[in-house]
Amino acid sequence: MNAPHILLIEDDPAIASTLQFALERENWQTTWLETANQVVPFLQKTEQLSAIIMDVGLPDGDGFSLCQKVRFGEYHNHVPILFLTARDDELDKIIGLEMGADDYITKPFSPREIIARIKAILRREEIYQQKSINNELDKHLDKKIVNLCQDFDKNLACGHWQYQDTIYQLILNNHILPLSKTELSIMLTLIERPNHIFSREQILANISDFPEHRLARTIDSHIKTLRQKIAEISPHVEIIITHRGLGYSLQ
Repeated sequence: MNAPHILLIEDDPAIASTLQFALERENWQTTWLETANQVVPFLQKTEQLSAIIMDVGLPDGDGFSLCQKVRFGEYHNHVPILFLTARDDELDKIIGLEMGADDYITKPFSPREIIARIKAILRREEIYQQKSINNELDKHLDKKIVNLCQDFDKNLACGHWQYQDTIYQLILNNHILPLSKTELSIMLTLIERPNHIFSREQILANISDFPEHRLARTIDSHIKTLRQKIAEISPHVEIIITHRGLGYSLQ
């Protein structure tokens, strides 16, 4: 994972140097700009940006207008923004937050407080992004499950399997398997080609349109849970076979 890249927009060199030193002690990459006019060209050529610390009072404009340019611009319009200001007026804080800022801190301030607030913003952003990824995964898993296998009723060496695709219900020996979407998708992958050895990466690619967002080793955890659920129905037959160094197959 790349280190966070923080953009600092501050016209006071003393404040900027102190903040830049504190940010870089966290092993964060920092870029310092002194004027509002430098910001948009910088955003246009920068690929990765984690947060912006922005002074409200700049020599060539105010931070409120600049915040609007970022929020409604083409580049990095969702990046978290923390305002710095010498004004401790409640109305200014409200305006700043309504303009799209994520946090607001008045001068004088402690660099440690800035670091703590940026960390909190980054944590919130990480949680939000992960939820967005999970929502997309759920949508695509629905499509994967529907497209992977239609209704079937067949006997395999490991038992009698039935699947009802309209209700995502997998049945083993007349017993319903209570499976999550991911577990169901893994089972349908294995059932589709009995005795075929699937690597973790193949299973991951087959059940998700975004395999890069998941670790192949998470398949091991899902297989373990599947075995426990299957064992409650068929305790004496090993249904999912481990092939060391290769992957998994359905007997």
